[in-house]
Amino acid sequence: MITGKFLLVKAGTVASFNQSFMKCLLTRIALFSALLFLITNCSSIKKTSKNVLLGSARIAEDEEIYIPQIKSERKNFFPVSSAENKWVDSVYSQLSFDEKVGQLFMVASYSNKDTIHTNAIEKLVRDYKIGGLIFFQGGPKRQVKLTNKYQSLSKVPLFIGIDAEWGLSMRIDSTFRYPFNMTLGAIKDLNLVQKVGICMAKESKRMGVQFNFAPVLDINTNPKNPIIGYRSFGESKVNVTEHAIAFMEGVQSHGVFSTGKHFPGHGDTSTDSHSTLPIVNASLDHLEKVELYPYKRMFDEGLVSVMVAHLNVPSLEPREGYPTSISHHVVTDVLKNEMGFDGLIFTDALNMKGASNFKKPGDIDLEAFLAGNDILLYAENVPLASEKIGMAFQEGIISESRLEESVKKILHYKFKAGLNNYKPIEEFNLYNDLNPISNEALQYQLYENAVTVVKNTNVLPIKNLNQKIAYIKLGEDTNNSFVTTLKKYTEVTEVVDENIDSLMTKLNNFQTVIIGYHKSDKTWWKSPELSDNELQLIDKIASQKKVILDCFAKPYSLSKITNFDAIEGVVVSYQNSDIAQEVSAELIFGAIESKGKLPVSINDIYKAGDGLTTEKLNRLGFTIPENVGMSSEKLAQIEKITQKAINGKMAPGMQVLVARKGKVIYQKSFGYQTYENTIKVKNSDLYDVASVTKIVATLPNVMQLYDKKKVTLETTLAEMLPIFKGTNKQQITFKELLSHYGRMQAWIPFYKSTLDSAKIPLEKYYRKIATEGFSKRVSDSLFLRDDYHDTIFKKIINSPLIDKKEYRYSDFTFIILKQYLEKVTGKPLDELAEDNFYKTLGMNYTLYNPLKKFDKSVIAPTEIDNYFRHDTIQGYVHDMEAAMENGVGGHAGIFSNAMDIAKIMQMYLQKGNYGGIQYFTPETFNTFNTCWYCAEANRRGLGFDKPQLSGSGPTCGCVSLSSFGHTGFTGTIAWADPETDIVYVFLSNRTFPDSNLPNKLSKENIREAIQKIIQEAIIDKY
Repeated sequence: MITGKFLLVKAGTVASFNQSFMKCLLTRIALFSALLFLITNCSSIKKTSKNVLLGSARIAEDEEIYIPQIKSERKNFFPVSSAENKWVDSVYSQLSFDEKVGQLFMVASYSNKDTIHTNAIEKLVRDYKIGGLIFFQGGPKRQVKLTNKYQSLSKVPLFIGIDAEWGLSMRIDSTFRYPFNMTLGAIKDLNLVQKVGICMAKESKRMGVQFNFAPVLDINTNPKNPIIGYRSFGESKVNVTEHAIAFMEGVQSHGVFSTGKHFPGHGDTSTDSHSTLPIVNASLDHLEKVELYPYKRMFDEGLVSVMVAHLNVPSLEPREGYPTSISHHVVTDVLKNEMGFDGLIFTDALNMKGASNFKKPGDIDLEAFLAGNDILLYAENVPLASEKIGMAFQEGIISESRLEESVKKILHYKFKAGLNNYKPIEEFNLYNDLNPISNEALQYQLYENAVTVVKNTNVLPIKNLNQKIAYIKLGEDTNNSFVTTLKKYTEVTEVVDENIDSLMTKLNNFQTVIIGYHKSDKTWWKSPELSDNELQLIDKIASQKKVILDCFAKPYSLSKITNFDAIEGVVVSYQNSDIAQEVSAELIFGAIESKGKLPVSINDIYKAGDGLTTEKLNRLGFTIPENVGMSSEKLAQIEKITQKAINGKMAPGMQVLVARKGKVIYQKSFGYQTYENTIKVKNSDLYDVASVTKIVATLPNVMQLYDKKKVTLETTLAEMLPIFKGTNKQQITFKELLSHYGRMQAWIPFYKSTLDSAKIPLEKYYRKIATEGFSKRVSDSLFLRDDYHDTIFKKIINSPLIDKKEYRYSDFTFIILKQYLEKVTGKPLDELAEDNFYKTLGMNYTLYNPLKKFDKSVIAPTEIDNYFRHDTIQGYVHDMEAAMENGVGGHAGIFSNAMDIAKIMQMYLQKGNYGGIQYFTPETFNTFNTCWYCAEANRRGLGFDKPQLSGSGPTCGCVSLSSFGHTGFTGTIAWADPETDIVYVFLSNRTFPDSNLPNKLSKENIREAIQKIIQEAIIDKY
């Protein structure tokens, strides 16, 4: 092996050459001399002509070789100490020959098998002094118990290893599952990959595991590879290596050993070594430049162990069908001598057919040790293998020095792992320690950086929400998170039909079709390719519709598509996990930008490294609290408050949403729609938001008029609506009106004058069915006369003003503003709100008179009315005046859910901008969010409520003075705080069944208590 200061030589500089496998000694010497000259005479190799000769090796342009460092300059995560040497020598001197041989074996152990298996392992530990165990299926607590038990029986503490390529969950239930390597290979931010290694190391240490048999260093150049595939970081040797180094650094920097596999390279195989011996028909030159490239760099970066694969590589081992794992030339000549690797060398599992078909148990173990391996993994017959090795020792085939080399190496790493001071594994809190919330936080970051857009014909992200969008599912796995998240952005219709022709008919009215291809992560080894029927379906839809194809499987699954011309958008999401689905939906609607790069090619159309960046629109996204500087543990206390409210019959059910920094981090529903506990509240259910209507319907439209200079702060009410000329309200200014500083009454119970003494609606005003002149529906079977609006407005006009000019909250403000808006625009308020905001914000669950679109079953009832409408009020606005306005009031009437309310609150937080649309200027927002009369003890902004200046009020008293929002009579609040970048929405039907009962929700400060928890959950204030 050539040694010396390492050089990374790239295209146009120095080209590739064959240095390690020259058959001729003279050639090796010539090559060594040439390189040594360059190393000693140049601080770096400079750019040269297109072709350069070094020794006898021709180096071609656009190829890359890696010249390793000398051993002394390699990174060392676990340097040798004098204490280590002393311990190793002491232990070794006390071992009998059989005990030394026992150290060579790492046996398969399971925590989900019976006592027969457990007793067999105990016997191997106790009687044959085996050196380690590799754990497979089972559970964490069971494995910990067994590990402690086996360790207590062992004279020298055992190595514990595990295949944890994507985390302990690869083998153990109830543990965290990280993305596959191929998914990580799409991520350009290697710090994230290193974090994965760190997390896995912590979990391994918690389980008493010293070896993680990862990372996979195979370069998956064969798309048909049946066993590597997802397990590889990709097809580019540099990409694979960089990701593997980052992963390894994370693992080993936290005291756990990484094992690079499968040496010399399992990527270019078409069969599975578990069932046969795969052949790698690569030249020495190719192996040197490609398959061995990661190992050379990893050795320099401090990799401590390697697993040798069962492969047939004729260019390395000329004996026909001879596995690399038992080849002395491969293990000793190449790996140890030429490449200079002095770490621990594992065989791949010796029960695999790639090895066991060649030689029987015992014989295969002996051959593996003779080849130069240190640890014999998954030995099937330890007693026989020990006997075979003992006989070989007696016959002089194995020397004392050879045995000492491996055994002492094993002991050195046992010391490095802390096994010289072994302590039993603590069982307490094991599950929580293995599944910290930080893992989920990292998972979001990983997929946000991995999901890859490979084609985008101006379709991603979807900007226009005012279109009909369909979703079609392909593949056999679940799609719930994807569909649910898509629907949080706008109305997306799932279309299902097995018949292509009738399916196309159903798609007639849709402009865009999202096709999700969902393959199970649990069957990662199976072919993920699209079926012929699925291909036909994609072709048919793409020929007629704008299509976004989202692949929740490895990129190879798209290889049957030979022409992507008709498909406008292609997204590769790699895996079908819930978080992958959620993040991919975010990308489609622009809450995040695409960052991923393909780790492998898709035919000759999209190459490894391809990946487009899409525009990020400032729409709400989704993550967990820790990713925005908040505590999940603290936010979990919200449930105690909601349960207190439900148990105390303050409200039968509720929705709570929290967003920070543009990400929804908490969205839950609690309780039932009524106290009968028959229909559970869902996140998509609608609530009557009462006075929150003011800031989600009327106010934004007023702000647009102000933005267009249709009105100023000093515009008088008489100027806005001439009907007020000559009245006691004519001089009230726009600023006073919106600040509730115009001396107006709080409200008038307009409905009472339409009832008789028994509180029954008078026939003069109502009909039970809609008839001419009586079309304003106030309940299922009650219709008000059309001209009653005039009566309402006359009463407002003629109402007296309060004596003193002070803050007085009044519904009249927004009843008047509704009239003003409709006069200026010529449109009814419900249409204005829908056209100007809801359609483009994606607020598809927000509207007046929800029964026009939604079934009653998804709308929480607000009251059993026994004083006006004498009916259960469900889907009709609770506020009586708004009901008398055909359900459309400037101050009440909107039904919505927490997610939709959060969108408009986020738009306010972003000062009028959302989804790439500027609804009004930041200056306008600042004007309306100003407390103009704070000096006069009036906390209100223009239309917005603001925090109380002292004492009790709408907030917890712990939010900033720049915060704003509104509360509602039905038990609602929508609040945003620019200082902490938080949106908080609480919806309930606390008025059910009787709104006249004491408002316990308010008296017990339920909304405020939740807001206080939210504030206390902030870890990172800014």
